[in-house]
Amino acid sequence: MARNEERLHIVMFPWLAFGHMIPNLELAKLIAGKGHQVSFVSTPRNIERLPKVSQNLATLINFVKLPLPKLQNLPENAEATSDVPYDVVQYLKKAYDALEEPFTRFLESSKVDWLFYDFVPFWAPSVASKLGIGTVFFSIYTVRFMTFLGRPSFLTGVEPSPRTKLEDYTVPPPWVPFPTAVAFRYFEIVKIANSLSDNESGVSDSYRMGASIQNCDFVAIRGCTRFESEWFQVYFVPA
Repeated sequence: MARNEERLHIVMFPWLAFGHMIPNLELAKLIAGKGHQVSFVSTPRNIERLPKVSQNLATLINFVKLPLPKLQNLPENAEATSDVPYDVVQYLKKAYDALEEPFTRFLESSKVDWLFYDFVPFWAPSVASKLGIGTVFFSIYTVRFMTFLGRPSFLTGVEPSPRTKLEDYTVPPPWVPFPTAVAFRYFEIVKIANSLSDNESGVSDSYRMGASIQNCDFVAIRGCTRFESEWFQVYFVPA
């Protein structure tokens, strides 16, 4: 990734779930271990709850706190999915989208080379590209899951999806030509069905994922993770 071995400034912008923030922090540590500067952007309370980085990396990882706006349906001090019940997560996404303006100001005031972002801030790659910043969609999901989702054009609605009912998600997708058991169970897809259509945030998770993939320069997919041995693999694919 290094341009002529120079030190780069990488910004990490994960979704407000610890299952997303922790893998992003692990990747940030790997990048900082190569001598690059990392800005890890999240909300104040989440940053306070993250594991502390080692002293040898502390000077290379800067934690940037962006306060969430207050919303009527979002409880006080709710800054992560673990702070709210499942049906309230949609309001957390709405508050997160409101970070677009302060996040843009941060990028404008910083010399940034690359932005690593999650699936929820589908607007982030457009902001970064206008500022001449390279973009990487970092998926904490596996290659199998990403393949199961299908083409970004299906997710954004640009192309009609062959999946027209919930039962279609309980079997392998038609674009996988080999036998596989990768599929949702019916009760699982029923639970997350709201992510397939617009919610109170105004944008479905399907669209967020598709747009995040379509608008980046590279897709980085987490491979095998063993936190106890600090083994972390990430695969980069041109978008």
